[in-house]
Amino acid sequence: MKKEQQAVEEQQVEERSSPTGRVIYKSILQEGELELERPSSSLFWSALAAGLSMGFSMVGEGLLNTYLPDAHWRPLIANFGYSLGFLIVILGRQQLFTENTLTPILPLLQRSDFRTLGQVLRLWSIVLIGNLIGALLFALAVAHSTAFDPEVKQSFAELGHQAMEHDFGTTLLRGIFAGWLIALMVWLLPLAETARVWIIIILTYFVGVAHLSHIIAGSVETFTAAAMGQASWGSVLGGFVVPALLGNIIGGVMLVAALNHAQIVAGGAGDDLSE
Repeated sequence: MKKEQQAVEEQQVEERSSPTGRVIYKSILQEGELELERPSSSLFWSALAAGLSMGFSMVGEGLLNTYLPDAHWRPLIANFGYSLGFLIVILGRQQLFTENTLTPILPLLQRSDFRTLGQVLRLWSIVLIGNLIGALLFALAVAHSTAFDPEVKQSFAELGHQAMEHDFGTTLLRGIFAGWLIALMVWLLPLAETARVWIIIILTYFVGVAHLSHIIAGSVETFTAAAMGQASWGSVLGGFVVPALLGNIIGGVMLVAALNHAQIVAGGAGDDLSE
């Protein structure tokens, strides 16, 4: 009877305890293995859907910017709209490039072989291309249709100008911080349970309010400005897309994936983490 009571108490303690880093690691590792095995066509359509869905981050922020009073506190409210696209993509299980700077990297860091590297590069290429095509299609639809009022469309263009107002190095640095936060969000989500929505909103809100450079959300904004003839495509690609992409990769891979992998491996005494 005493042993049974002790077993029940130990189970209750385990249920009430926060999950360890190894549990989170294994959860993301398992998800990464599944993503690496997905067919290319499945990845592309999911990535295309994500690129289109991320357009609603621009729409959410642009609408709030348009209709809120022109006051110093307006950005603090308007940037809640920035979280909209992320909520759709992440809760809808669509493929977003910045999420993949963590998830498939863990299997690569564990195995460190050329086969896994090839799988990661295949996934990255397909997801990035699908995301950017979706972002471009959304931008073209916004710029060349009457779906939104002219003042709202001008707010969209201003978001694009804001994304491109910095030099290459600053955009790269802001991209590192954005990639860092988004990858941290992915690290936090597996066992967040009912807090998932709040984690997405809070972390992406700070990406928006700090004007950090997110490759897909920012591409929708800059593509829209270019499609409206208010920016050149060369400045969009060279001044935003390239540095934001590099920054997001550095922030996600090195500051989250590699560091968390190192701390788990160092604390695991060589245990097989794939089990």
